[in-house]
Amino acid sequence: MSEISSEISQLIKKARKAEGLTQKELAAKMGVVESAVNKLESGERHPTVATLENVAKALNKKLRISFE
Repeated sequence: MSEISSEISQLIKKARKAEGLTQKELAAKMGVVESAVNKLESGERHPTVATLENVAKALNKKLRISFE
């Protein structure tokens, strides 16, 4: 897994836990199955921008992408 993929996976997991949600609960808010969230958090699946927007919305967060 690339460094950016690992970072995205960890950010999703950290944000989910900060909201006190299980993977199953986040999946329900996103309208996907639990295994989809598991794959995002494990880095097995590389999310599109649309998927990241869906994650952010489900977690009541704002998605911000930057180049530094």
